[in-house]
Amino acid sequence: MNYSSSDVQTRDAQYNANVIAQYYRYRPWLAIFRSLKIIIYFGVFIIQLTLDKWFKQEEKNKLKRAEKLRKILTKLGPTFIKVGQALSTRPDLIRKDFLEELIKLQDQLPPFDNEIAFEIIERELDLKIKEAYREISSNPIAAASLGQVYKAVLHTGEEVAVKVQRPNLLPVISLDLYLMRLASSWVAPFLPLNLGHDLGLIVDEFGIKLFEEIDYINEGRNAEKFATNFLGDKEVKVPCIYWHYTSHHVLTLEWINGYKLNDLDGIQAAGLDFSEIIRIGVTSGLKQLLEHGFFHADPHPGNLFAMADGRMAYIDFGMMDQLAEDTKETIASSVVQLINRDYTALAKDFVNLGFLTPETDITPIIPALEKVLGSAIGQSVGDFNFKTITDDFSELMYEYPFRVPAKFALIIRSLVTQEGLALSLNPDFRIVEVSFPYVSRRLLTEESPAMRKRLIEVLFKNDKFQWERLENMIAIAQSDRQFDLLPTATLGIQFLVSEEGDYLRRQLITALIEDDRLHTKEVQRLWTLIQPELNPQKLFDVALQAIKQFSQDLVAS
Repeated sequence: MNYSSSDVQTRDAQYNANVIAQYYRYRPWLAIFRSLKIIIYFGVFIIQLTLDKWFKQEEKNKLKRAEKLRKILTKLGPTFIKVGQALSTRPDLIRKDFLEELIKLQDQLPPFDNEIAFEIIERELDLKIKEAYREISSNPIAAASLGQVYKAVLHTGEEVAVKVQRPNLLPVISLDLYLMRLASSWVAPFLPLNLGHDLGLIVDEFGIKLFEEIDYINEGRNAEKFATNFLGDKEVKVPCIYWHYTSHHVLTLEWINGYKLNDLDGIQAAGLDFSEIIRIGVTSGLKQLLEHGFFHADPHPGNLFAMADGRMAYIDFGMMDQLAEDTKETIASSVVQLINRDYTALAKDFVNLGFLTPETDITPIIPALEKVLGSAIGQSVGDFNFKTITDDFSELMYEYPFRVPAKFALIIRSLVTQEGLALSLNPDFRIVEVSFPYVSRRLLTEESPAMRKRLIEVLFKNDKFQWERLENMIAIAQSDRQFDLLPTATLGIQFLVSEEGDYLRRQLITALIEDDRLHTKEVQRLWTLIQPELNPQKLFDVALQAIKQFSQDLVAS
């Protein structure tokens, strides 16, 4: 693979760390020149900040320094712009003056020449501009890290967005990734994290996704897969792809009218509810992780729009990833273990997810988890946020043999970004106030055998039924307005009287009479909790029908 060749020749390039390293190993002057440029830019910036502090000029120069940081990241190109975009979603981490400048990196970057952009369109589509589009804006509507967007109208009348990729991207990105990988091996031993060689794997995962992101054919396929997953969802909008006007470096998709999630004034003027936007954003993110297994790994405000009809629109599908079925189930169960403060089960989930190796002795880790996570959660889920967990976990990972699986680097980035977006709309937002009810509802209502197995694992500990856990899950799920208890109870009864539910039936009967007493108080508490939402007659009819069906199946067998 020739990383110095033109965009036309590298359209099918795939990330390969060894090939990139071999290329630059024989061209050390390229790496040296780029490294010096990065060091000089940031070195001068740090000196300026230090001088401001010494001479008490911080307040006077803060806007100037924020603008300077944005310009440095812009000059250093797409890799550094991506870092700035991620930071721009964290109002709890970045000073307000810096934040306002970094937000501009989402779609207010310097565009490249229109003449070059139109040449790329004509070359890629093998059509003259006027043959492809009836109208097209004379200048880009937005310019991002990897390309710029024009508004156009097809000859059939549809309004579209035309994304044109920046020229000569691949050599710049590959060199930055090479340097990042080198730096990761030098820096890792000094970081307060026990990542070891896994830091290089995280860079590799980022590189794979970045190479995928610069292929617009891949992005179009991602968009269609994402749209299929949300088919029928009345809260999420995905733009259509116009394949006849799409190539590896040009993407034509449906134009979305809406408000970027950092346009607080526009959202408020449109009469949209901030809390509702947050709920849709978090639940759609959880659906991607726990239901579809195909998730958007770069949900910054430039990629998400609040529409006038209340829907959330996703518009960029370059950085996506896929989760295996067992990973989805384990993530869901680990959230519930966290709710129930079952740190032994949580440690086992960390092993299954790859944060700990199978041979790791989890005995000393369990009290450490309890100390860190118990403190992070506080007295209620409302005291919890994702930043708290990541901050406290840094210490834990340094003391114990935790590692970050490369795939989870993207998941953590996605979750941190989503929480940062929500915090920009509501500084008092807590991600678990939405996620705990969603996960509880999913475990209680999911019909798949695998998820039922997870639910049984959660409800039983040491072969004893955990009444408090069931009560806790139902109470949390009820705070999710999409949770309907009657269908859930119906599914539960049908499962109980089925052949598959034999184990649970026996365990429930044992639970009712364990310790030589009837657990009437526990049952009464549960009934008090669920009774207002249930229709007893309908539930009785469902139970009777389920028992009849079970009897018939038993006789038939």
